[in-house]
Formats: sequence, C-alpha cells, structure tokens
Amino acid sequence: MKEIDCPCCSGKSYAQCCAPLHEGGYADSCLSLMRSRYSAYALGKVAYIIRTTHPANPNYTKNHKKWTKDLLHFCQTTTFEKLEILESTPNTVTFVAHLRQNGEIHLMQEKSYFLKEGAQWLYLSGQLT
Repeated sequence: MKEIDCPCCSGKSYAQCCAPLHEGGYADSCLSLMRSRYSAYALGKVAYIIRTTHPANPNYTKNHKKWTKDLLHFCQTTTFEKLEILESTPNTVTFVAHLRQNGEIHLMQEKSYFLKEGAQWLYLSGQLT
C-alpha cells in the first residue's frame, strides 16, 4: 500500500504524522493538535474533531449527531489544499488554511487557542485574523 503525504503539510507521511493521533493517540503539543485537526478535516475524520474540541468552545454542542452531520458536510464540500503555520507558542497556533469550495479558493487565517487537560490538548477557540 502506497504511503500518502500527510494533509497537514508536515512533509511526513500520514502514517508517521497524524494517523496515530486519529487512531486514539494524544498530541504532544498544541501545534501537533492543530496539524492533526486540519488533517482530520481534510480526511473527514469528524469524530476526532469532536473529541479534540474543548467543551468551552463556542461551537461545541452536546448534539453530536447534528454536529457530526454538519462537520461531514463541510468536509465533503471543501478541498483542503494547504496548511501554512505562521506562528506557534505553547498555547496558540496562527495559521493560514488554503481551502477550495465551489471552485473558489478561500484563505482562512486564524489564531487558535488550546488548553491541555491531563494528557490531551484540546482546541478552545479561534480568532480570525
């Protein structure tokens, strides 16, 4: 089976990068979590997105069935072309996501905030910049 490049643009194969996190592992930094969440969106791994979202996130909902449906729709109607990391600190990552929807390129620049609870980093919130 051919190894695929990781969608997070780390330069590693998916198997050596984000796959272990998607399969139940924990990110060792907020940057690693950010990259793995981008890959999860690109690959439609919505359970991982939900699992790594902090309950205090404004988009967090207890209705996981609807949330899963909404996330899947977004993943299936978006092509995740490239992730650029602009800055990373111990609790934040600023990035630009290059996305394609309906044939149009969209750039989403965000400063993401993360919290570590026990062994797990969680996405707390993001501020578009």
